[in-house]
Amino acid sequence: MFLPTGGVGMSSTMDDMNLIQQAQRHHLVVRELGEEIDLEIGPGDDDPSFAHSSLLGVQLHESSAKENSENKDIIGSELPNEDLDLSKAQPGKRKKKVVKRWREEWADTYKWAYVDVKDGTARIFCSVCREYGRKHRRNPYGNEGSRNMQMSALEEHNNSLLHKEALRLQQASKEKIIVDKPIYVKALMSKTAGSIVEAALRRDPHEAEFIQSVQEVVHALERVISKNSNYVNTMERLLEPERTIIFRVPWVDDRGETHVNRGFRVQFNQTLGPCRGGLRFHPSMNLSIAKFLSFEQTLKNALSPYRLGGSSGGSDFDPKGKSDNEVMKFCQSFMNELYRYLGPDKDLPLEDIGVGTREMGYLYGQYRRLAGHSQGSFIGPRINWSGSSLRTEATGYGLVFFLHLMLADMNKELKGLRCVVSGFGKISMHVLDKLLGYGAVPITISDSKGYLVDEEGIDYNKLDVLKQIKDQNRSLRDYSKQYARSKYYDEAKPWNERCDIAFPCAFHNEIDQSDAINLVNSGCRILVEGSSMPCTPEAVDILRKGNVLVAPSMAAGVGGVVAGELELKECNLNWSPVDFETKLQDAMKQTYQRSLKAAHDFGYPESPEGLVHGAAISAFLTLASSMAGQGCA
Repeated sequence: MFLPTGGVGMSSTMDDMNLIQQAQRHHLVVRELGEEIDLEIGPGDDDPSFAHSSLLGVQLHESSAKENSENKDIIGSELPNEDLDLSKAQPGKRKKKVVKRWREEWADTYKWAYVDVKDGTARIFCSVCREYGRKHRRNPYGNEGSRNMQMSALEEHNNSLLHKEALRLQQASKEKIIVDKPIYVKALMSKTAGSIVEAALRRDPHEAEFIQSVQEVVHALERVISKNSNYVNTMERLLEPERTIIFRVPWVDDRGETHVNRGFRVQFNQTLGPCRGGLRFHPSMNLSIAKFLSFEQTLKNALSPYRLGGSSGGSDFDPKGKSDNEVMKFCQSFMNELYRYLGPDKDLPLEDIGVGTREMGYLYGQYRRLAGHSQGSFIGPRINWSGSSLRTEATGYGLVFFLHLMLADMNKELKGLRCVVSGFGKISMHVLDKLLGYGAVPITISDSKGYLVDEEGIDYNKLDVLKQIKDQNRSLRDYSKQYARSKYYDEAKPWNERCDIAFPCAFHNEIDQSDAINLVNSGCRILVEGSSMPCTPEAVDILRKGNVLVAPSMAAGVGGVVAGELELKECNLNWSPVDFETKLQDAMKQTYQRSLKAAHDFGYPESPEGLVHGAAISAFLTLASSMAGQGCA
């Protein structure tokens, strides 16, 4: 946030027309990177078309006000004497109150601001409409006369029609404003590999998550592609999904009101066999995320011991706060369109964010009704039609098994190592469970509002308390009420806690550049990806420079797929926990060895990203071989 050091001045000798043309200047003094900068904020250029601009046509700035405010330190604010004409006759106490009120109001206002350079001058821009000066600050009554000139910058800012409309839309959606971010293109890429990324950018220039995923994979495959030019064409074919399904999902809530959401299913590649992939119900869900998840799932399935294709999908529907009846109606409407594309030899869905026991039950019930049979089963936990009762543990357990294999090759063990875990879903909860089984010391868990840290470590008794909190939909703050030495931090992430190992299990891109720096500084040496693509490209670079070993979700996260296929292939519904874990450990060991071998074969044995390269290479070569054998299909 920013505070001004001056107000809007005006000369008493100028007429109203000159006042309109008088440049308004605001001076801010901020400290950035140790330097004091005096920011002079001008009025901007008048633009007759601005008043008719559409909010939808405005491109937002690449970083939010919150991100900018975290990197700047306010050092003071004072109103100059010439700007206090109206208050000179008042007592000094009154002046202090005015200054204090100004400071508080500007502090609140400039949560919406960021600083950028325009025409060689540092200026304050509104994070909502990306404008500055008079071009931004419009009088709501259309009067640009002397009265408007005497308004404080705060009043002008708040009276901006465009700014008010953005605030109204944000309040109506109850979501933070989503800021468009430019696609980050890595520079260290060979010309051949770069051509693949350029082709993807030309085809899908607005799909940031998908392009990010493509870049990560192509970066890992550079040495493979450079050795065989035919792989360029193979990669270009692979990057175009075989089938993309987008459909509307109408449903009626408990008050009788009709809603419409958008549904997605991307069957990315079926070269190796029928598709398997998650369904995600989350407000942020869009085509770019569906494509990136299905692309990652395709590579993950190719790396698993089974011959499977990859898919993913979901909807921008938010199940939080919905009644069972509303969720059922939505799931039934969703399946009315999707069922024709599903089946044991076509595509079967897995769980993902927002899709649990309740949602999978409703989805499967409608699928069985529409398809007229119950062949195959959806991959969901602890329900009588889904098979193995240990399927829900498979992904979280698999992550810890994969880590154990990595440490064994380093002649180390998990016992006593401090672990930070993000997320509060089934994956993170079962990561905690299995870490305790190996004697590790997990210290954190997080939700969408912040994170909980327990320096004494989370033991089995405390884990039971966490499970009760989750089952009852309570806040993680309740844990701190029972264990006084723990603490819950609002609007924060756990990556600055001292640790040896990190498990990001919440959401894609949850670790940004500053988080990666915190992880390196906190002593983290291994990062196990529990969620797909948990790190931004900038964070990946920081972790590599910090020599943090990365276990990619492509390899470490195959446990869920393995459990589902074991159930479908072997039809054994009565495994003991020991038998199930033995089979899961064998599958994780095969995946680890395949990744490690590919890394060695292509010269990445000592690289911190060795397993990342190895997993991508092994998966791609498996797919490329099958695609070449099947011709141009």
